[in-house]
Amino acid sequence: MDTVYSFLIVGNNSGIYDQLGSANPSADIRLYFCGRDENIPSFVQTNGIRSVLLDAGDKPEECRILLRELKAFDPLLQVAVTGPPVSPEEALEWVNSGALDYFPQPVEAEIVFGSLRRVFERQELRRETSLLERKLEKKYVFQGMVSRNPAMLDLFALVERISRHFSSVLITGETGTGKELMARALFQLSETKARQLVVCDCASIPDTLFESELFGHVRGAFTGADRTKKGLFEEAHEGVIFMDEIGEIPLLVQSKLLRVLENRQFRPIGGTEVKYVSARVIAATNRDLPEMIKKNTFREDLFHRLNRVEIHIPPLRDHMEDIPLLIRHFLDALNKSYGKSIQGVSRDVQKLFLKYGWPGNVRELENALQSAVLVTRKDFIDLLDLPKSVREPAAARRRAAFVERENLSSLEDLEKEYIAFVLAQTKSNLKRSAEILGVSRTTLYNKLAKYGLDRAPAN
Repeated sequence: MDTVYSFLIVGNNSGIYDQLGSANPSADIRLYFCGRDENIPSFVQTNGIRSVLLDAGDKPEECRILLRELKAFDPLLQVAVTGPPVSPEEALEWVNSGALDYFPQPVEAEIVFGSLRRVFERQELRRETSLLERKLEKKYVFQGMVSRNPAMLDLFALVERISRHFSSVLITGETGTGKELMARALFQLSETKARQLVVCDCASIPDTLFESELFGHVRGAFTGADRTKKGLFEEAHEGVIFMDEIGEIPLLVQSKLLRVLENRQFRPIGGTEVKYVSARVIAATNRDLPEMIKKNTFREDLFHRLNRVEIHIPPLRDHMEDIPLLIRHFLDALNKSYGKSIQGVSRDVQKLFLKYGWPGNVRELENALQSAVLVTRKDFIDLLDLPKSVREPAAARRRAAFVERENLSSLEDLEKEYIAFVLAQTKSNLKRSAEILGVSRTTLYNKLAKYGLDRAPAN
């Protein structure tokens, strides 16, 4: 006997259990009985119950409450109801309430067991399908990224082709699409993978410190330089440097970076010795660099030097078919991290995920699942477990910003709120915030002072 199916009968007395038990012709169906006043969800979980028959008896309302509790506990649990003969309309009401079926009493064992057999066969088919899908998923895993989308699979193939011989690569895409993961994949597959990957987050470096961070300085080169410091390029010698948010580099430093990329040599600030460096460069940005070139905020020659090969990662909304795959991928990792055993997401969550626009892309999906895994008390994720920002459509949130106010806001109030919102999104990167707002940095400073907004990055 390969599989034993556990079937629980719940009622005020064991009459139905005795009747079905004596008529059970199948050795692979194991019957259990539980009184209505017992902890039925705990019994279901402890004994691996897959189907339940509720005896409504003379207390149908109590049975309806129990039906809702069981379906809330586990939406995949198959729950049927038995009770006195009712009209077709009343039987349909039970089904609409979540019941698998309604069996009038006296129950006919053949009908009940026939229905059970079909349920168990569907469950077994779903289980086998799930196992097959997980085996197939391995085909779509690439260096920590998963996708079955043809465009994404082409990108994975491109990374494999260029990984051994690239000198500079530009990775473009919206925030949260996985640019750093793609950079790490390039590094792992390259001939330099035994050496360190040096990461430079250009968005977090103040303008006045860029040159020092990239190329280093000698002791006494400027006020506060009390020791000689290696730059990131020197650290990345014979390895790979990943320059994230390359569009944030000031123009003056861009020209010096271009010389390093072309001549492979630089001089630390305050130093007289020329240093030579051999490092592959992976740059990434969510900015429109060609548009920045038109505005003279990014050097065209540096763009072409970095863009020997471009890898453009599409936003999640362009490969929504990957969402089920990504859900399983992230849940597997989160279960290991938090010692949980979340089996999946409810059908309502699946529908929401496939309709949601995902402005934060794959990172937002991962963060939403991480939050849900931490708060859920069940072995699956339901709508109420998700962050409010995902549950509520963006349009509804924008309307709420106005209609839920007791009084209409002034333009100054709205401007203050929007500036605070942009600062939060850019992690208080004032240069980037000013560009998004379409004002000069001086104007932004004045507005921060006017509204008493904090310039410090959010924690």
